[in-house]
Amino acid sequence: MRARASVRAATDGFRLSWQAMPVSALLFICCVAAILLLPVGGLFALPGVVAQVRAHADRRRKLAAELSGVAMAAGYRPLPEVRGSGYPAYLERSAALLRDPATWRDLGWLFLDMWAGWFTAVLPLTLFLFAAEGLALAAGMWRLVVHDIAFPYGFLMVEGQATAYAAGVLGLVVLHLTLRNGERLLRGHFLLARALLDRPLTAELNRRIDRLTETRHDAVDSSAAELRRIERDLHDGAQARLVAMGMHLNTIEAVVEKDPAMARELLVEARKNSSEALAELRDLVRGIHPPVLAERGLGDAVRALALRIPLPVEVTVELPGRAGAPVEAAAYFAVSEALTNAVKHAEAERVWVDISHADGSLRVSVTDNGGGGAAIGGGSGLVGVERRLGTFDGVLAVSSPAGGPTMVTMEIPCVLS
Repeated sequence: MRARASVRAATDGFRLSWQAMPVSALLFICCVAAILLLPVGGLFALPGVVAQVRAHADRRRKLAAELSGVAMAAGYRPLPEVRGSGYPAYLERSAALLRDPATWRDLGWLFLDMWAGWFTAVLPLTLFLFAAEGLALAAGMWRLVVHDIAFPYGFLMVEGQATAYAAGVLGLVVLHLTLRNGERLLRGHFLLARALLDRPLTAELNRRIDRLTETRHDAVDSSAAELRRIERDLHDGAQARLVAMGMHLNTIEAVVEKDPAMARELLVEARKNSSEALAELRDLVRGIHPPVLAERGLGDAVRALALRIPLPVEVTVELPGRAGAPVEAAAYFAVSEALTNAVKHAEAERVWVDISHADGSLRVSVTDNGGGGAAIGGGSGLVGVERRLGTFDGVLAVSSPAGGPTMVTMEIPCVLS
């Protein structure tokens, strides 16, 4: 079984050496030429060349997994899009590619693959041929190659039948070792490639950096929009009530002695304005950060929220402690949006909310028995929820087949106090 695997490794390595290695050499030359010729048009070719290099590297990763079980992670950032046309757009894209460490690591791998990679790929077949040569010399082929000088074979010099037999013994030893280790030799080729092509930590860090950068911008935009909303609500609501109340009080001061009846009517109106202004301020504060959330925690805040929903809502909470205030606020408003969607769009009859903490993450799921069809995007409020959770490196998943049910699941990494 091991011998068969070694023979297969020799053929796979040979096929790799004449199919893939020339591609590595060609791409290395093209990539270096595009970089050196950037000022005179190389920047137009560089994005395409880099894309081909990455595709070639991905094929090698796939072969490594299929032939030798060597796993490699790509870890590429998305290729930057060309916005617009012409020299400036391609210059921006080429500059982004040159700043990406993966571009230079791939270039180093191409150079390594041209010589060391080729040698390690053909090594199993080379050893088989070396062993076959030793056996052929022992069988009498030495008479065809040995004339006035000895024929070199490994560390031996074949001069006659005795040294030919020694070459045969050496060939048998090499054949035995190759049959037992040929698969490991091909694996060594892919392990050499993995030194430059495998970067799982880089991939994860790049993904998180890109995601956090995007959500940071979203959070800044959301914060600015929230501040504008608060300013608008104060201006159009509570501030207008307070101004009207001030005008009434000024009028009362002017007519209190001349027309007590009118003063009483204005006092009633002022009292009404003050009550409405206070109610609007309370609603505004509750929209910023509900008092029950700060005082009682996420579980009780969601229960209080469920009481205001015109649907039967079953809330299950299994939290051994409390998360940080920002995390609780993000989860609370995410649940609020999901419940609002269930009421407005899902035509649901019942909603279930489950809140728990496991594996270092706060997990919240909102399930309704409505008609389904919910999705992230297309103007859905779930886009805002995803951005809010993304600020904390959280994730949002939606399962909503046609006909229902709809399950909105949120996970936020956090530690409970």
